[in-house]
Amino acid sequence: MDAATCTYTATLLDPHYKVACVQNVLDSLVPALLKDENRKFIYVEQAFFQRWWRQQSDSIKDTVKGLVSSGQLEFIFIKEEFGQIPRIGWQIDPFGHSAVQAYLLGAQVGFDALYFSRIDYQDHKRRKGTKELEVVWRSSKTFGSSADIFTGIFPGGYEPPTGEFYFEIGAESPVVQDDPLLFDYNVEERVNAFVAAALAQLPKTSLSSSRAPPDHAIVRTGAALRH
Repeated sequence: MDAATCTYTATLLDPHYKVACVQNVLDSLVPALLKDENRKFIYVEQAFFQRWWRQQSDSIKDTVKGLVSSGQLEFIFIKEEFGQIPRIGWQIDPFGHSAVQAYLLGAQVGFDALYFSRIDYQDHKRRKGTKELEVVWRSSKTFGSSADIFTGIFPGGYEPPTGEFYFEIGAESPVVQDDPLLFDYNVEERVNAFVAAALAQLPKTSLSSSRAPPDHAIVRTGAALRH
């Protein structure tokens, strides 16, 4: 989940840091991860995170370092402060790709995998039909398999599955009502819809048409100007 979708701009002006809820997202992130060790969170906007980091106590910093060490919290910029290096990269909205890009991220940076959304619409349609949205991208004939990088293309753009799972006030998605005493209680229905949407995308991503659907699915939350 990308908390940076809570705001569109990367400026450090106070109105965007506070009003756009970036500070609250980060404040609530640490206790949320501590409640369940199975939870994971990927945070992107380092300008906001570094500003938040400078305001934290030594105790909170130690807790966050523990979450990074365990793999629950991941960043793009973490090596200097935490001594960790990302292994997987995702690019939500790049306009174009090249073999050099795959070579740099795979052979040079050392990524194990790369995920992105945008490719030519005709190529996307064909790959979706042939279940080739996941591929091993060979970026260099010279370097052979040493420059390979596992690559996944999102099956439905970069929005949540079916566009039904936005959580902002006023969004067109159904509101989750978690009070069982109210007439419109719908937690079970919303959970089932979410699971069904995630499962529906699995058969579209297999490496070959003969391979069984994978066990894991990347589910996007948020989009441009949405969360």
